[in-house]
Amino acid sequence: MTTVLWFRRDLRLHDHPALHEAAKDGPVIALFVLDQKLLKPAGAPRVAFLYRSLRALDHDLRQHGGQLVIRRGDPVNAVPKLVKEVDAAAVHVSGDFGPYGTRRDEAVDDALGDVPLVRTGSPYAVSPGRVTKDDGEVYKVYTPYYRTWKRHGWHSPATSIAGRVDWMSGIDSVDIPADPALPKGLKLPEAGEDAARKAWQKYRKGELSGYGDDRDRPDLDATSHMSVYLKFGALHPRTLLADLGQGDETYRGELAWRDFYATILATWPDSARDYFNPELKGMDYARPNSKAFEAWKDGRTGFPIVDAGMRQLLEQGWMHNRLRMIVASFLVKDLHIEWQHGARHFMRHLVDGDLASNQHGWQWTAGTGTDAAPYFRIFNPVTQGQKFDPKGDYVRRYVPELRDIEGKAVHTPWELDAPPADYPSPIVDHKEERKVALERYEQARR
Repeated sequence: MTTVLWFRRDLRLHDHPALHEAAKDGPVIALFVLDQKLLKPAGAPRVAFLYRSLRALDHDLRQHGGQLVIRRGDPVNAVPKLVKEVDAAAVHVSGDFGPYGTRRDEAVDDALGDVPLVRTGSPYAVSPGRVTKDDGEVYKVYTPYYRTWKRHGWHSPATSIAGRVDWMSGIDSVDIPADPALPKGLKLPEAGEDAARKAWQKYRKGELSGYGDDRDRPDLDATSHMSVYLKFGALHPRTLLADLGQGDETYRGELAWRDFYATILATWPDSARDYFNPELKGMDYARPNSKAFEAWKDGRTGFPIVDAGMRQLLEQGWMHNRLRMIVASFLVKDLHIEWQHGARHFMRHLVDGDLASNQHGWQWTAGTGTDAAPYFRIFNPVTQGQKFDPKGDYVRRYVPELRDIEGKAVHTPWELDAPPADYPSPIVDHKEERKVALERYEQARR
């Protein structure tokens, strides 16, 4: 019996439980649907990386005698159409727990009629709904979630069977589109499962041992850059977890954060757009079409660490996680612009843009989300720069106007006798805006 393996956020052939299930019954057709509802909100960097990942997957399938069948349109129509063409007995997928993915899969399931949509595994080490309190309630706080998540555990990586699968080829398929135009100078990481596995092994044998100490230092570039591969499923998180030792607790915890936020979004899908903590929903915000918002997006705020982060986003389609928190705090609490506008800007530019992690990361910083990040925590962009970029190397890397300033003085160029003429002065007084933010938060909580 022919089956269809419908790829989504699992663009790999190794460690793929849904592939194991699909291959049990006979020949397998590999399918990917170009869905405009997902492509339209994504910026050019993420779309380009997706297309490159699809080309890499198609290459890998052809090495085993198969092909990646590409169809365009609404999956509710495209998937049943292919099933009818090849008389498939089942469609196999990795489970999707996002708001759109859940609705889409329910609709496809209905459209398939008697042909089952078989969900096996997910993009997470522990799927949403598996880690709960003793009474079955979902955790809203990360730390107790993490303790239970570790006790619950996860499966070992699935064995590789790609070379033993009876892959079908010769199926009608549209071409994978050409990459959209990318911003000048933007260079994407190499796409595909092979590139992901090589990058992970290189990091595991090198910088991983120092991750706990150096992960907050953007000047050292000590993080793994695995987020983009996890986003598209070129690697499964349990593949990474299987390689971690006792000394890698901090890295393990970061993978748990990913599962935690996926659980929050799956349980409260409205939190993708709305406040997880409604207490602060009525807060007074500035207009998002202001010159200050444009300066933030362009990396021209006059605060070097903020500008470096925003320029890194534009140049690489990626930003160091410490900087994501710094620039988010600056937008919401110094410029008083509502978090959704910053979250949307990130999702347009991030190659690794993940709805659950992005939206809830923004809400955490804004003080409207989960966990113990109180609303009154306001990052000082100067002290954050001095602490996490102590020599100023990160700032000088992305803000060329400041490259002639040595050491930590780069974080306060306005204090120099002759500040750089081509770099803007700070657009706000942080000390004053901090007071304003606290007043607005207190007012909203009354």
